[in-house]
Amino acid sequence: MSHSTSRRGLLFGAAAVSTGALLAGCTSNETKDESPAADAGSAADDKPGKHVTIGFAGPQADHGWLNAINDNAKNRAKKYSDVTLEITEGSNDTAAQIGQIETLINKKVDVLVVLPADGKALTQVGLKAMRAGIPVVNLDRIFNSPQAYRCWIGGDNYGMGLNAGTYIGEKLKGKSNARVVELAGLDNLELTKQRTQGFDDALKNYPNIKKVARQAAEFTVESGQAKMAQLLQAQSRFDALWNHDDDQGVGALRAIDQAGRDDFLMVGGAGALSAFQAIKQDDGVLKATVLYPPTMAASAIDLARALGQGKGVTGMAEFEIPASITLYSAVVDKDNVDRYMPTGFR
Repeated sequence: MSHSTSRRGLLFGAAAVSTGALLAGCTSNETKDESPAADAGSAADDKPGKHVTIGFAGPQADHGWLNAINDNAKNRAKKYSDVTLEITEGSNDTAAQIGQIETLINKKVDVLVVLPADGKALTQVGLKAMRAGIPVVNLDRIFNSPQAYRCWIGGDNYGMGLNAGTYIGEKLKGKSNARVVELAGLDNLELTKQRTQGFDDALKNYPNIKKVARQAAEFTVESGQAKMAQLLQAQSRFDALWNHDDDQGVGALRAIDQAGRDDFLMVGGAGALSAFQAIKQDDGVLKATVLYPPTMAASAIDLARALGQGKGVTGMAEFEIPASITLYSAVVDKDNVDRYMPTGFR
C-alpha cells in the first residue's frame, strides 16, 4: 500500500466516500505536527493561501470520542500556516454553547465548525452565523435546517449497525440457530435507534440468526460493565455480541472476563485505541470494531479552510465543496487493524 493511499484512507476511516477522499487546500505546508491524527489524510493543494480564521465549537469532551474530536481539530489546524483556530472551551449546556458561538460570530471569524451538543437546540445560532455571512461546517450532530449550515460532515450510524450485523452474519452464516445479543448506547438518542435499525436490517439477510436480547447502556465504562453483566446472567448461550461503543466496551469486557465467558465473538463500535489493541492481540472475544471516525473533525477543518479560501474538492468537477459528506463505517479486524491504529482514540 502506497503512503498516499494509506493517508487518504485514514482521513475518512476508509476510502469509501469519493467526494471526501481529497479536499482542496488540505495538506501540510510550513507548519508541521507529527501526531498521527493530524497526519491522517491529505489533499492535492498544499500551497499556503488566503489566511482563514476558523471558529470551532463543540460539546464538553467528557467522552473519549469527543476528546479525540477536539484533538483532531487542533492538530489539523496546526498543519496550516494560513489557518488560525479559535476553539471554545466546550459545553453540554445549550445556552452556554450558543453563547460561545455568538462570541465567535461577534469576532467575525471567517468560517465556523460546530459540533452541537444538541443539533435541534442550536439550529438558530447556525442560522444566525449563516445570515452574518459566516459559512458553517456542521459536524456530526445535524442542525434541524439545511439553511443553518453550508456543509455537513459526519458519521453513518445506520451504516455502523449494518456493517456490524453483516460482519457477524458472515461469521455465523454456517451455524444453525445462531443467537446474538446487542449492547446499545443511550436509548433516548436518535443515533442509537439508527445503529440498532442498521443491525436488525443486516440480520434479516441471515435467517439462521436470531437476536435474543438487547440492553441499553450509557456510553460509559461503568454502564457497559453493569449492563453486560445483566446480559451475561440472562443469556447462558449466545454466539455474538454487538456493542455500540468502544468506551462502554471497556466495561463490557471487564464483565465478560469476570464471568469467565469466551464462547462468543464481540464486535465493538467507534474505533478506540484499546479496541484496536485488543483486536490485534487476538486473545479475547473482541474480534472487530466498526468505525465512527473522530478524524471527521480534521476533515471539517479542511472543509472550513477550503470554504474560507473559495476552493472546492480536488478530483471533482464542481467549483464548490459538497453540501454533505457521510463517512464510511469501515470494519476493523485483525487483517487491517495496523492501518487504523494511528487513528485510535484514548
